Amino acid sequence: MALTQEKAVEEARKDLAKRLSVSENDVREGSIAKVDFPDMSLGAPANGEMSAQMISTGWKINLNAKGKNYEYRADKYQLRLKDFDGANYVIIS
Repeated sequence: MALTQEKAVEEARKDLAKRLSVSENDVREGSIAKVDFPDMSLGAPANGEMSAQMISTGWKINLNAKGKNYEYRADKYQLRLKDFDGANYVIIS
């Protein structure tokens, strides 16, 4: 399944709502920007993950819930959550 920017944002909102045990309506979109990431893990490798060192173009998705900001990163192949409680997570790959 190829992700579009809209689908990546939708999936990120669903994931964050579930993680925080809140309604999706309580998750607000911040900024969404097109970004060139430094590697195939979108600069957010999961624990112990190795990734190819080549530029990957995608989106940096900033969401807000419960007064905090959360950063997701996506490209057409994957969605990742960056630095949630000190760790990175692969949501869709």
